[in-house]
Amino acid sequence: MSYDLAKFVHLTGVIMLLGNVTATAIWKFFADRTDDPRIIAFAQRLVTITDWWLTFWGVILTIAGGYAMAWIAGLDLWATDWLFWGQALFFGGGLMWLGLLVPLQIRQAKAARGFAGEAEVPESYRRDARAWLVWGLIATVPLVAAVWVMVAKP
Repeated sequence: MSYDLAKFVHLTGVIMLLGNVTATAIWKFFADRTDDPRIIAFAQRLVTITDWWLTFWGVILTIAGGYAMAWIAGLDLWATDWLFWGQALFFGGGLMWLGLLVPLQIRQAKAARGFAGEAEVPESYRRDARAWLVWGLIATVPLVAAVWVMVAKP
Protein backbone atom coordinates (compact mmCIF):
# COMPACT_ATOMS: atom_id res chain seq x y z
CA MET A 1 0.00 0.00 0.00
CA SER A 2 1.34 3.43 -0.90
CA TYR A 3 1.38 6.36 1.51
CA ASP A 4 -1.09 8.28 -0.67
CA LEU A 5 -3.52 5.35 -0.70
CA ALA A 6 -3.24 5.02 3.09
CA LYS A 7 -3.86 8.77 3.44
CA PHE A 8 -6.92 8.48 1.18
CA VAL A 9 -8.30 5.61 3.30
CA HIS A 10 -7.61 7.56 6.51
CA LEU A 11 -9.24 10.78 5.29
CA THR A 12 -12.23 8.92 3.88
CA GLY A 13 -12.73 7.33 7.30
CA VAL A 14 -12.46 10.66 9.10
CA ILE A 15 -15.01 12.23 6.74
CA MET A 16 -17.42 9.30 7.18
CA LEU A 17 -17.04 9.31 10.96
CA LEU A 18 -17.29 13.02 11.70
CA GLY A 19 -19.77 13.66 8.90
CA ASN A 20 -22.18 11.03 10.18
CA VAL A 21 -21.75 11.97 13.84
CA THR A 22 -22.56 15.64 13.23
CA ALA A 23 -25.28 15.18 10.59
CA THR A 24 -27.04 12.51 12.67
CA ALA A 25 -27.09 14.71 15.76
CA ILE A 26 -28.68 17.55 13.78
CA TRP A 27 -31.43 15.60 12.02
CA LYS A 28 -32.21 13.47 15.09
CA PHE A 29 -32.52 16.63 17.20
CA PHE A 30 -35.07 18.06 14.76
CA ALA A 31 -36.91 14.73 14.39
CA ASP A 32 -37.24 14.44 18.18
CA ARG A 33 -38.68 17.98 18.31
CA THR A 34 -41.59 17.06 16.01
CA ASP A 35 -43.30 15.10 18.81
CA ASP A 36 -44.51 12.70 16.11
CA PRO A 37 -43.82 9.12 17.29
CA ARG A 38 -43.60 7.83 13.69
CA ILE A 39 -41.00 10.41 12.66
CA ILE A 40 -39.01 9.93 15.85
CA ALA A 41 -39.06 6.13 15.50
CA PHE A 42 -38.00 6.37 11.85
CA ALA A 43 -35.15 8.78 12.73
CA GLN A 44 -33.99 6.52 15.54
CA ARG A 45 -33.94 3.56 13.15
CA LEU A 46 -31.81 5.61 10.75
CA VAL A 47 -29.38 6.43 13.56
CA THR A 48 -28.72 2.72 13.95
CA ILE A 49 -28.42 2.13 10.20
CA THR A 50 -26.08 5.07 9.56
CA ASP A 51 -23.96 4.21 12.59
CA TRP A 52 -23.30 0.74 11.16
CA TRP A 53 -22.68 1.92 7.60
CA LEU A 54 -20.88 5.21 8.21
CA THR A 55 -19.63 5.55 11.79
CA PHE A 56 -18.42 1.96 12.24
CA TRP A 57 -16.70 1.79 8.85
CA GLY A 58 -15.42 5.34 9.29
CA VAL A 59 -13.67 4.26 12.49
CA ILE A 60 -12.22 1.18 10.78
CA LEU A 61 -10.92 3.18 7.81
CA THR A 62 -9.55 5.95 10.06
CA ILE A 63 -7.58 3.48 12.15
CA ALA A 64 -6.40 1.32 9.23
CA GLY A 65 -5.31 4.27 7.11
CA GLY A 66 -3.69 6.10 10.02
CA TYR A 67 -1.63 3.16 11.19
CA ALA A 68 -0.69 2.31 7.61
CA MET A 69 0.59 5.85 7.06
CA ALA A 70 2.62 5.75 10.28
CA TRP A 71 4.07 2.36 9.36
CA ILE A 72 4.95 3.43 5.80
CA ALA A 73 6.55 6.65 7.07
CA GLY A 74 8.45 4.78 9.80
CA LEU A 75 6.98 6.91 12.60
CA ASP A 76 7.06 5.82 16.24
CA LEU A 77 3.42 5.83 17.41
CA TRP A 78 4.31 6.47 21.04
CA ALA A 79 7.41 8.69 20.85
CA THR A 80 5.97 11.19 18.36
CA ASP A 81 3.97 13.63 20.50
CA TRP A 82 1.33 14.58 17.95
CA LEU A 83 0.72 10.92 17.07
CA PHE A 84 0.43 9.96 20.72
CA TRP A 85 -2.04 12.77 21.50
CA GLY A 86 -4.01 12.20 18.31
CA GLN A 87 -4.46 8.55 19.25
CA ALA A 88 -5.28 9.38 22.88
CA LEU A 89 -7.98 11.87 21.82
CA PHE A 90 -9.41 9.50 19.21
CA PHE A 91 -9.60 6.54 21.57
CA GLY A 92 -10.83 8.71 24.47
CA GLY A 93 -13.72 9.93 22.33
CA GLY A 94 -14.33 6.36 21.20
CA LEU A 95 -14.55 5.14 24.79
CA MET A 96 -17.19 7.78 25.54
CA TRP A 97 -19.15 6.66 22.48
CA LEU A 98 -18.93 2.99 23.40
CA GLY A 99 -19.46 3.40 27.13
CA LEU A 100 -22.19 6.04 27.18
CA LEU A 101 -23.71 6.68 23.79
CA VAL A 102 -24.12 3.19 22.38
CA PRO A 103 -26.08 1.97 25.44
CA LEU A 104 -28.28 5.10 25.27
CA GLN A 105 -28.79 4.55 21.56
CA ILE A 106 -29.76 0.90 22.05
CA ARG A 107 -32.32 1.89 24.71
CA GLN A 108 -33.73 4.57 22.42
CA ALA A 109 -33.97 2.15 19.49
CA LYS A 110 -35.86 -0.40 21.59
CA ALA A 111 -38.19 2.27 22.95
CA ALA A 112 -38.81 3.75 19.48
CA ARG A 113 -39.81 0.37 18.06
CA GLY A 114 -42.38 0.16 20.85
CA PHE A 115 -43.93 3.61 20.48
CA ALA A 116 -43.81 3.96 16.66
CA GLY A 117 -47.57 3.40 16.37
CA GLU A 118 -48.55 5.10 19.62
CA ALA A 119 -49.94 8.56 20.28
CA GLU A 120 -47.18 9.69 22.64
CA VAL A 121 -43.44 9.45 23.05
CA PRO A 122 -42.56 8.36 26.60
CA GLU A 123 -40.57 10.68 28.86
CA SER A 124 -37.94 7.96 29.32
CA TYR A 125 -37.15 8.19 25.58
CA ARG A 126 -36.95 11.98 25.75
CA ARG A 127 -34.60 11.79 28.74
CA ASP A 128 -32.35 9.33 26.89
CA ALA A 129 -32.48 11.50 23.74
CA ARG A 130 -31.35 14.58 25.69
CA ALA A 131 -28.53 12.63 27.35
CA TRP A 132 -27.51 11.17 23.97
CA LEU A 133 -27.33 14.63 22.42
CA VAL A 134 -25.35 16.19 25.29
CA TRP A 135 -22.91 13.30 25.63
CA GLY A 136 -22.64 13.04 21.85
CA LEU A 137 -21.54 16.66 21.65
CA ILE A 138 -19.07 16.13 24.49
CA ALA A 139 -17.69 12.93 22.92
CA THR A 140 -17.29 14.64 19.55
CA VAL A 141 -14.93 17.28 20.97
CA PRO A 142 -11.95 14.90 21.37
CA LEU A 143 -12.57 13.52 17.86
CA VAL A 144 -12.43 17.01 16.36
CA ALA A 145 -9.39 17.80 18.54
CA ALA A 146 -7.70 14.63 17.22
CA VAL A 147 -8.22 15.87 13.66
CA TRP A 148 -6.65 19.21 14.61
CA VAL A 149 -3.67 17.46 16.23
CA MET A 150 -3.16 15.30 13.15
CA VAL A 151 -3.30 18.29 10.81
CA ALA A 152 -1.34 20.85 12.90
CA LYS A 153 1.15 18.35 14.39
CA PRO A 154 1.94 20.63 17.38
